[in-house]
This record gives sequence, C-alpha cells and structure tokens, in this order.
Amino acid sequence: MRTLTTNLFAVAAMLVLGAPASAADTELWRLDCGNIEVRNLGVFSDTFKYAGAKRTLTDSCYLVRHDKDYMLWDAGLPAGLIGAKSDASSVFAPTLSEDLPTQLARIGVKPEQIGRLGISHNHFDHVGQAASFPGATLMIGAADFAQFKADPLPFAVDPSSVKPWLDGRSKVDPISGDRDVFGDGSVVILSTPGHTPGETSLLVRLEKTGPVLLSGDVVHFEEQLANRGVPTFNFDRASTLASMERLIGIAKSLNATLIVQHDASDIDKLPTFPKGAK
Repeated sequence: MRTLTTNLFAVAAMLVLGAPASAADTELWRLDCGNIEVRNLGVFSDTFKYAGAKRTLTDSCYLVRHDKDYMLWDAGLPAGLIGAKSDASSVFAPTLSEDLPTQLARIGVKPEQIGRLGISHNHFDHVGQAASFPGATLMIGAADFAQFKADPLPFAVDPSSVKPWLDGRSKVDPISGDRDVFGDGSVVILSTPGHTPGETSLLVRLEKTGPVLLSGDVVHFEEQLANRGVPTFNFDRASTLASMERLIGIAKSLNATLIVQHDASDIDKLPTFPKGAK
C-alpha cells in the first residue's frame, strides 16, 4: 500500500511540474536581504574542500505576483542588523543595509498585501524579517516548523522570528511534499530536504522569461552542484545529494533558469530591482 501511495504521489508531482504555464499574469522580483561573510568556508564541505578559504554569500529574497496576489519567498536577515557591527570572532558575519518593507514600498507594495510567506527553511537568514508580515499565511516545510519548538534548538534556528505563527495569532500552512501554491502550476513549492528536514525550493513559471528555479539552500554556491559539496552542518547527507539531483533534473527537463540564492554570481540572472521578470 505504501508503494502504491508513493507512486501516486510521484505521478501527481510530475503532472504539476509538467503542467503548461498558467494564463495568470505572473511577475518575479529579487530583493536584497543582506550578505554573509563566511570566514571559514570549510564548514560548507564535509570533504574538506574549502579549508582555509573565505567567501561572501548574498542573502536573496523574492517577491512573486500572481495576478493581484503577492507571495514573498524567504524573509532574509533580521532588520536589527542594519547599522550593526559584526562579531570579529564569528565564522559568519551577516550584514544588512535595507529592510524588506522599505524595498517593497519602492514598487508600491505594502506588507499587508503579502498574502503568503513561503520560507525555504527555518534558518535565521531566511526568516529574519518574517514578523514584518503577520497577516501572511506562513508556508514552510512541516518538519522545519516543528523544529522551532525543539529543545535544544537545532543549528541556526531562532523561533523569535516566527513568533506570530508560533503563538497562533497568524496562520501556518505546514507543507509535506510538493505544493502547487495557486493551483495552476505557475508557482510550485518543491520538497528538497537535506540541508534541513523540511527544506524546499521554488519553481516560478514566467511567460517571457520561462521557468525560474530558486534553490533555497540545497546548495549555497553554483560549484557545489558540480562537486556535490555538502556542508558539515546539513541535516542529512543522502537527502542533500538527492535534492541536488532533483534540482539539476528539473532545470534540465524544463530548461529552467536555476538561481542559487546565496551565490552572488547568480544575482544578474534576474533584472535589477525595482525591475521584475515576467
């Protein structure tokens, strides 16, 4: 029975991914959610590939407009970092210059217009400004949402960022498997666990640009796809590798633009804000 259920789910997922592009007017913007200076890149490879190296990762968030509905994908670093000095002794040194509501105002979007807040996973650099959108339905992997209540808390998980949803004041939509957000195949949350147990990625179908695939943290920079680099702090190695294969396969099958959200070299794959991709 379990095998039959699994096969049916797989068929359903393929039907969603293979569905024709929606007739909905869909647009996608990249938002600047900060940078993270990594002073010991070695933690991003459990095969010791980057020992002694350093790199600055970008922290990207995305706004999706589906006709008149708005969905925010990831909520970046906490706004409290604006103007703050970094800890010289820390492996990770995050910085932020502008918060999300300020950027959204430049394209005429108010926080209360964000109806859905999709979170790729529960780490602090992806949920930092979530509480700025308490009216939005939080869409996050069920296993990741459960970790906000864990004791002790897992690496990089800060429940304070999602307090409105933990307190029950705001609506949570915990996701298992893939999710067709608007029911027309235009925006699909993809199950890509490994970095965290409930990690997800996002597929956005655009009429002119074509399909765009946002990686979440399945990988943190492009070369990890080629060398199958797995960070030492990932939840599960085998699942991470399987999710890499899934993203590569989807990008190839759909001829999609794959954007690694933390890779600064991928920023130019979308128009420079405030311009959006259609």
